[in-house]
Amino acid sequence: MTVRTRFAPSPTGFLHIGGARTALFAWAYARRHGGTFILRIEDTDVARSTPEAVQAILDGMKWLGLAHDEGPFYQMQRMERYKQVIAEMLAAGTAYHCYTSKEELDALRAEQEVRKEKPRYDGRWRPEPGKTLSLPPAGVPPVVRFRNPHDGVVVWQDQIKGRIEIANSELDDFIIARADGTPTYNFCVVVDDHDMAITHVIRGDDHVNNTPRQINLLQALKAPVPLYAHLSMILGDDGQKLSKRHGAVSVMQYDEDGYLPEAVLNYLARLGWSHGDEEVFSMEQFVQWFDLDHITASAAQFNTEKLNWLNAHYLKLADPQRLAAEATRRLARQGVAIAGGPDVASVTALYRDRAGNLNELADAVHPFFVAPKPAAELRAQHFTEAALRGLNALRERLSACAWQAVELGQAVKQTAAESGLKMPQLAIPLRVALLGLPQSPSIDAVLQVMGRERVLARLAAVLPA
Repeated sequence: MTVRTRFAPSPTGFLHIGGARTALFAWAYARRHGGTFILRIEDTDVARSTPEAVQAILDGMKWLGLAHDEGPFYQMQRMERYKQVIAEMLAAGTAYHCYTSKEELDALRAEQEVRKEKPRYDGRWRPEPGKTLSLPPAGVPPVVRFRNPHDGVVVWQDQIKGRIEIANSELDDFIIARADGTPTYNFCVVVDDHDMAITHVIRGDDHVNNTPRQINLLQALKAPVPLYAHLSMILGDDGQKLSKRHGAVSVMQYDEDGYLPEAVLNYLARLGWSHGDEEVFSMEQFVQWFDLDHITASAAQFNTEKLNWLNAHYLKLADPQRLAAEATRRLARQGVAIAGGPDVASVTALYRDRAGNLNELADAVHPFFVAPKPAAELRAQHFTEAALRGLNALRERLSACAWQAVELGQAVKQTAAESGLKMPQLAIPLRVALLGLPQSPSIDAVLQVMGRERVLARLAAVLPA
């Protein structure tokens, strides 16, 4: 069997963390088994689906690096196929027209509630041997209902949750085509999974209740039934259902917030799945290890602190030129031009071990390209007469110094000693003058990367005329 998985989001909102984890697991399972990963956009909810949401899904998948092998397929482009299958089911007697009005259904539901029965369609238009149906009311467009079996049970071995059994008596004859002819979700999913030869359906456990209906539909179509794996929900840090305040935002918001995609992927992989005690691993390793047996059936809990730790870890490993490009992109949003400034990769290399995300990295790089305006309290605290004399002497020494870290560090030490200052009494005012901050990486490295001309100009700006 050639493994074929799919990720099938509805474009009624952005691709969020829960959807991204589902996509990751479906992608990894296909990759692990040399199979095919399909992207399908389930856009039949015309009122809520938007082109912007479709693009957000595509952008999120691209940013994460979850490349699909086939697709994207759009359900709205498959309407003729759905109509064909519905016509075949009507002809075969596995579906039928129902003329029950909304008012009749409301009245039926009210009666069932009074009797404390489960609200369900009573099959009044369902053809049965020996049953006489009323004449169709004039001018009433019918819906199409699936003729669900009355007896027996639907059983499947969920790859995560184990054996699940639902009695057919719990299911009613659900609608597969609305009165206007548009097919419904459960029907479209079944036709798509059949046509696309999906072997493994990996999706959230909010779809468990759809599964028996979809299995019955597949069997009515004499189609193979795929294996199902329903992922548990993700809870927020506080144990509550994941929401926007926990991080259930667009995947692209993580890009905006300065996360690296490999950190997000590594974190998502550990949300409900494990390989021993491994916490940090590449996607290549993940694919080699991934299986459905080690996905927990219990809810996973989102931990922002762990995600931040992973992100900082991957920042330390990232290619300097890539970090430079990311910092440049973020500086450009702030209107900061890097032309004529220090080498961005060299600057980011100074801060990669100090930053937790790309935005922090860009903020740290910012003063190298825009002259700082030290706060009044910093000037008052650090620009003492003795410190300013030391900075003036240092400026003269730096104007003739070889511009290498060792020589620059020695110049600062010698100037501090000759000025009767301890090293911090000169180095901290120097940092404030150059960067507007009292802390920085090694001052000799800062001087070297910033460059002679810029250093001398910034020192001159804080010294008395």
